[in-house]
Amino acid sequence: MTSSTPATPAPPPTTAPPTGSAGSLTPPEMLEALQASIGESVVGLRPVVHQLAVALLSEGHVLLEGVPGLAKTYLVRRFAATLALSFKRIQFTPDMLPSDIIGAVVLNPTTRNYEYRPGPVFANVVLADEINRAPPKVQSALLEAMQERQVTVDGVTYPLPRPFLVIATENPVEQEGTYPLPEAELDRLLLRILIGYPTEDAEVEILRRHGNPLEEHAPATPFNASTILDFRDRALGLSVSDDVLRYVAQVIRRTRDDRRVVIGASPRAGVQFVRAAKSSALLDGRSFVTPEDVKGLAFALLNHRLLLHPEVVTQQYTSGRPGLEPVLREIVADALAGAPVPR
Repeated sequence: MTSSTPATPAPPPTTAPPTGSAGSLTPPEMLEALQASIGESVVGLRPVVHQLAVALLSEGHVLLEGVPGLAKTYLVRRFAATLALSFKRIQFTPDMLPSDIIGAVVLNPTTRNYEYRPGPVFANVVLADEINRAPPKVQSALLEAMQERQVTVDGVTYPLPRPFLVIATENPVEQEGTYPLPEAELDRLLLRILIGYPTEDAEVEILRRHGNPLEEHAPATPFNASTILDFRDRALGLSVSDDVLRYVAQVIRRTRDDRRVVIGASPRAGVQFVRAAKSSALLDGRSFVTPEDVKGLAFALLNHRLLLHPEVVTQQYTSGRPGLEPVLREIVADALAGAPVPR
């Protein structure tokens, strides 16, 4: 006979900070150490590592877009390992259920009580691999986690570990059997980073390093979750002048006025823009935000928030130019050029 006792909220897995401290490590030193450590095995992606660090300190989330074979998964796993953060990979497939992500309430045969079994979303860094392979119902299971940093199962809310970063990947070419990410989900992603093929020199270096079997080893770094949370708090405390705030607002508003765009960037994009610019400034060793921080992040932060007119999309694909990236870059460049730069 099965007990009718309500589900017992099992404590969600938490990440205890590893022993050791970053000591007097500064944010620029952390970024340089992070890029150097990842660069030992991943070639040519230093700017991407910088953007991932910005997202981590901004408490945002990232979409990595690129064809298979560009080391996206390995990059994310190495990123988490270097920072001594817990890591979980979720391979999205069409037959997934939301419980495969957030967990479910199950019957414990020993105690005859219902207990919550947490899903793989309980980690500091969650890799949502090929996120567009899963149907919208499964994708939506991540929305509460990404926005509120918690999950609700059977009426009980469970907080997620902090820091918490979702890095999703998708293949921009193979679209058969996929489900496009809805605008509401895209708007919750801080950055969409487009990864292309490496340069010839970088590819030669890849062949040199990876032509022989690799010896996997955990990088010895002084990072831990407490260090990241401290840097996050410091980033949020950075000052932003009214001139820079107005500059961000004007760039955002110009995306809405562009005739090639049906829906431009939302006010939430502006809020995330400022947070990301603060994190970028901190990683550069500054206590204030400059227009250069805004310019450096503009494309990655805005390109996935712009819904283009159908005729622009059609013209782009019939003109022989590859994909929508060129026109998106033009729109963001025009928005930056049209906004007066603070002095």
